[in-house]
Amino acid sequence: MQSEFEAVIGLEVHVQLATESKVFSRARSRPEGGRSVGEELVNMNTSPVDTAQPGTLPVLNKKVVEFAIKAGLATGCEIRPKSVFSRKHYFYPDLPKGYQISQYDLPICEHGKLEIELKNGESKTITIQRIHIEEDAGKNLHMSGYSLVNLNRAGVPLIEVVSGPDMRSSEEAVAYLKSLYAIVTYLGVCDGNLQEGNFRCDANVSVRKRGVEKFGTRAEIKNVNSFRFVEKAIDYEILRQIEVVKSGGTVIQETRGFDSAKGQTFSMRSKEEAHDYRYFPDPDLPPLILKKAQIESIRGSLPELPQAKRDRFISLYDLSKYDATVLTQDKKLSEYYEESLGGIGNSKELGKKVANLITSELARLLNDADLDITGSKVSAKQIREIAKLLSDDSVSFSMAKQIITILWTEGGDVSSVVEKHGFKQMSDTSSLEPIIDKIIAENEKNVQDYRAGKEKLIGFFVGQAMKATGGKANPGMLQDLVKKKLKG
Repeated sequence: MQSEFEAVIGLEVHVQLATESKVFSRARSRPEGGRSVGEELVNMNTSPVDTAQPGTLPVLNKKVVEFAIKAGLATGCEIRPKSVFSRKHYFYPDLPKGYQISQYDLPICEHGKLEIELKNGESKTITIQRIHIEEDAGKNLHMSGYSLVNLNRAGVPLIEVVSGPDMRSSEEAVAYLKSLYAIVTYLGVCDGNLQEGNFRCDANVSVRKRGVEKFGTRAEIKNVNSFRFVEKAIDYEILRQIEVVKSGGTVIQETRGFDSAKGQTFSMRSKEEAHDYRYFPDPDLPPLILKKAQIESIRGSLPELPQAKRDRFISLYDLSKYDATVLTQDKKLSEYYEESLGGIGNSKELGKKVANLITSELARLLNDADLDITGSKVSAKQIREIAKLLSDDSVSFSMAKQIITILWTEGGDVSSVVEKHGFKQMSDTSSLEPIIDKIIAENEKNVQDYRAGKEKLIGFFVGQAMKATGGKANPGMLQDLVKKKLKG
């Protein structure tokens, strides 16, 4: 069915800005004392502005504007010299004013783009239609027969990053999200805590027959805050819509949620249009006027961004584009990689070995434990020590992976693990030659077949020798010696 249809996907990403105070009030935007969202005292991070007390007026947070400009510049957007705040009306208990302050037809940033890297090595550019500033709503807790409202989140500053309908698969959508996540965390404008909703998205999904230009009717999947769940939600929704069309039904425009336990989207309500919100400019907030000097000053303060760091890693260490992208999509992971290279300099060989260790065995262990790099039980220094053992031909790559696993599960230091488990690669010809001579003597027919032209038999002899050495022979040296011996 999917070969007959294609998906059209656009994402609206809500990025919570890492400011100390809220967008229009002096109330704290983040919990105090190291508490996480949900642990802070209910309705304590509020002010009369957030709770819509009569006579209160909003005052725009300067840092919010700076952060929005940084995000716009880092994604190639044009920064609008004049932007306007509007009131977006809807009635819900977590929105005391009866409207949300947002930006509508005159947002602060427009016409950007983001390059993504796919697993097959291809690149694709996704357009960013706009980035606008808005305030978050509070949170409802629905109980049996009644609901409770927590307004701690009300007024927390957000930027909404709206992509074009340019993605055609869940893989592309996740690649876009990871690239955007990397940028906002590198900039320091977002804490990036997915579990606390610092970075969440609404996915607009529709399907159409291949070759048809007109878009199908879209459904919007609301508030998904995990890369894995975004992928699952989009894949489910694509198949759901294809089945509706194939069965003769009509896809309706609606807002849907995602049930992560069932792996399914579900209908929430009919989708609102812009006119339903009755947008108009907020009379309490003047237009935001920016000078070119302000914008250029912020541009000059931007750090090295993921794409620039990726290109540097490729140039210095000869990494593949995909590996370099993986290592730079998370700021903390890129810092771990660079720390692992401490003292190595610009060695391409060691740089590649360190990258391979991190993106293979260490990545597997982190994924299995559902941890990011900050939770690694193997230090950057230990990765560097293992890479040096690889470079010296003291251990094989297979051994190196086993060393990482043992360090993860048992702890200790690299040298003691190598000694305790006998991880020492055989790299001297005097030890390997007798083993090879014995195997050749015991397999005379295979020797004759090899010399008659069946060169693939080299794998047999190398495999036998590796088995005889318990996998400790240096593979490259072993293959060279086997070839030399077989040639007589």
